[in-house]
Amino acid sequence: MIEWIADTLRAYPELAIFLTLGIGYWLGGLGVGKFTLGSVTGVLLAGVLVGQLDIEISSQVKSVFFIMFLFAVGYGVGPQFVRGIATDGLPQAIFGVVISVLCLTCAYIAIKIQGYDLGFGAGLYAGATTISAAIGLATDAISGLGKAADETKTLLSQIPVAYAITYLWGTVGTGIILSQIGPKLLGINLAEECARYEKEMSAGLPAGSGQTAWHQVEMRAFDLRDGSRAIGKSVGEAERSYKEGRAFVEGIRRDGHIVDFDESTILQKGDIVAVSARRDVLVALANDSHEIDDAELLQVPAEKVDLVVTRKDHAGNTIMELAGEKFARGVYLSKITRGATSVDIPILPKTKIHRGDVLTIIGTRKHTDAVVANLGYADRPTDATDMIWVGLAIFLGGLIGAVTVPVSGVPITLSTSGGALIAGILMGWLRGVHPTFGRVPSGALWMMNSVGLNVFIAIVGISSGPTFISGLKEAGFGLFFWGIFVTSVPMLLAPLIGKYVFKFDPAINLGCCGGARTSTASVAMVGDVAKSNVPMLGYTVPYAVSNTLLTLWGLVLVLMLT
Repeated sequence: MIEWIADTLRAYPELAIFLTLGIGYWLGGLGVGKFTLGSVTGVLLAGVLVGQLDIEISSQVKSVFFIMFLFAVGYGVGPQFVRGIATDGLPQAIFGVVISVLCLTCAYIAIKIQGYDLGFGAGLYAGATTISAAIGLATDAISGLGKAADETKTLLSQIPVAYAITYLWGTVGTGIILSQIGPKLLGINLAEECARYEKEMSAGLPAGSGQTAWHQVEMRAFDLRDGSRAIGKSVGEAERSYKEGRAFVEGIRRDGHIVDFDESTILQKGDIVAVSARRDVLVALANDSHEIDDAELLQVPAEKVDLVVTRKDHAGNTIMELAGEKFARGVYLSKITRGATSVDIPILPKTKIHRGDVLTIIGTRKHTDAVVANLGYADRPTDATDMIWVGLAIFLGGLIGAVTVPVSGVPITLSTSGGALIAGILMGWLRGVHPTFGRVPSGALWMMNSVGLNVFIAIVGISSGPTFISGLKEAGFGLFFWGIFVTSVPMLLAPLIGKYVFKFDPAINLGCCGGARTSTASVAMVGDVAKSNVPMLGYTVPYAVSNTLLTLWGLVLVLMLT
């Protein structure tokens, strides 16, 4: 039975890929506490195991999925990448460049001192910086050097060995350094700094007025009796006069009939008014007016919409400024996500909104449509991907990347993979500015990103399986310790660079560091220590820049070592 399965996998290598994915994702989900191997490492180890059966898989399959993955990476970071370079995120973008160069430099120093071959060097860099995509570009670069077939095969088989050895500390070590050592390097109490930052971002407003993410918006009806402060005021005046929180009139019953109204309608004694607000605001309103049950008046259809901000004229405004706009009447903000990894951004009155941000808003369809028309477009659920533009973008990017320029006898090329990455950045940015084409739903983007990368990694693992053990013996434990060096040095220096050179606020400094190392897990650990998601405000721009550069360094490193 076992022999039959082995023969079947050799005859149908596509089955070996899916077997590797299934085992790999399962292994990646296993962990101790909050630490897990992750799908990439799990798939690589599963591939090495399956690869012991000596299965041959066409390299073209690997290339197709890797190009798809890099396009998805670029598409996801496009808006933040361009904003970081072109607007107020420039200091954070430059910080991402500095840390990326520092990571490359440390890897180069380690490789030159120890005298590692190109394969071990590329794997050391990719694992220590946890940039799996760099494996693909390094593979393309090594394959294009024109070395003998046997030598090229040996070098390529070394990459996953070094990657597997160094990845563990690359993941865990980054989180430990930033969350535990980082605050000590900065000389701060991180939780106190984040609390201070939140207070400053809410200056002049009632405590907690900006923190709406955990409040449930509701609607209740009130009978305006003697003593109600809304009597005699227009709807607009009544809404603006309530300083304790945003509250909006959604319906009016007068003399037994539901009547049409606008902001100039004068509220009268005896009116029954439907009001939408957060629950705590409605409880306070009940002290001023008598609450009643009016099912018909309260039947105002409401919806929750994910709004993608694209309008340049409102990008850079704070939440407080947007809330004061006339078009924001009757709409509540419950969530902000930003960047390719969709990190949650704290909702504070002075939090700035940028193009590409996704705002989850709640309100009636009439009100949400007004906000959408003024800020961007509604990202309502759909399963359609605009494959026309996706296909053309990858094709054109690949054509540009395929151009080779010989320098001192060394062929310099971005490669088709690097071209696909750049094409993804441009298309992602254009989609954010002109949301009429190039749509890739989140589910499809996840499929291209996660499965695209892991199919590539699965084939790498399967192909290197027969030589993995011998490569592991050749590399020895020294590779693990050099991996610690390449991971740790940039992360120990990054907080100090952020503090003394870039003058980042202590509350977001470590978030910038995690973004510059493209380590979402490390920033999550920082958030646990901070008891706040404020550090995420510094994460997205450095992440977008570094994710691009650290990937391209896989190609650059090989050229530097050639």
